[in-house]
Amino acid sequence: MAEALFKARLQEREINWRSWRIESAGTWAVPGQPASLEAQQNMKGRGLNISQHRSRLVDALILEGFELILTMEAGQKEAIQVEFPALANRIYLLSEMNGETVDICDPYGGSSQDYETTANEIDRRLLNGLDRICRLANGSGRLRSLTETHNQT
Repeated sequence: MAEALFKARLQEREINWRSWRIESAGTWAVPGQPASLEAQQNMKGRGLNISQHRSRLVDALILEGFELILTMEAGQKEAIQVEFPALANRIYLLSEMNGETVDICDPYGGSSQDYETTANEIDRRLLNGLDRICRLANGSGRLRSLTETHNQT
């Protein structure tokens, strides 16, 4: 959901998101899984299609070349910083783009309302943090969003 919402926010600002490298991977994801039905329905309600998305497990090859890596949860941030210490200064919580350190919980397995709540929080934080995200990506347009924790959000 975060990847689709971010692309939509860039497009809204008339920033060509297709010139950016925006991808989603997970620290504890099961590779190859589609976005959950609830996530797909939530995004469809916002005019966004994530039906072709498949989960991927984060690794060094995936992280290579990204100027900015955003995580939803502190545990994700810490796990990646420990496994890839050379990238530690590129890894942030999405909430840090708004000057906070708050986890955005994975709604996987939850209700439609849980997905709605999470999508709204992600979208609000993207909207409020977009300028900082763009600055930290150094205009390179290479952003990794680590949103998959258990399966797919």
